[in-house]
Amino acid sequence: MSQTIVVIEDDAQIRRVVEGYLQKAGYRVFAAGDGATGLALVRRERPALLVLDLMLPGLDGWEITRRLRSGDDPTLAGLYILMLTARVEETERVVGLEMGADDYVTKPFSPRELVARVRAALRRLDSAAQSENAQILRAGPLRLDPVYYTLTLDGAPVDLTTTEFDLLLHFMRHPGRPFTRNELLDISLDDALGDVSAYERTIDVHVKNIRRKLGDSGRNSRFIETVHGVGYRFVPQPETGPAQ
Repeated sequence: MSQTIVVIEDDAQIRRVVEGYLQKAGYRVFAAGDGATGLALVRRERPALLVLDLMLPGLDGWEITRRLRSGDDPTLAGLYILMLTARVEETERVVGLEMGADDYVTKPFSPRELVARVRAALRRLDSAAQSENAQILRAGPLRLDPVYYTLTLDGAPVDLTTTEFDLLLHFMRHPGRPFTRNELLDISLDDALGDVSAYERTIDVHVKNIRRKLGDSGRNSRFIETVHGVGYRFVPQPETGPAQ
């Protein structure tokens, strides 16, 4: 499962290039040229990662993301969504992240860059499952299982994207420690691409999403505080630490 990828891209040339590069990198790849066919592929193949173009005939990328993040299919809760977008406006990319995408690549892009992002994302998924330090963590009402990628708040499940989960996991493993946005980018992108300063804004969006899902607000955050001039920190909670 960790080696299966679905690509949904309506431009036949881009689709063939992306599919070819990913296959050469050793992945099992399924590709579709429209949203409805691609969504059916995702539900049939249960990939670990989806490369998703935003502008598609029929179902567009936003609608596909909305359906996949709706929670109606728990087996796809951990699906990593990497958006492909030709839109240069930051607000458009932010909308995709707020709807549940994990990361984005702006067209035109280097196929090698895309493969690097895919490899980094799948490596993080695999390492989380195999980590010797993959104990269940508790922090007050939060219970996080890094092996099964599950989070509960007061016993109720909370659906996070893969990137949101990885960030919260890192926060909970280091309660009270402030992290800069660049440090958090290193976690979310795994240092795969060198200079990632252009993606710093995505950290703010992911933290905003985590806060919203935990019932937090930016000004009076119960779990993740803004450290002005630095970045963010996880507020120490009662019983923070590994749980058997």
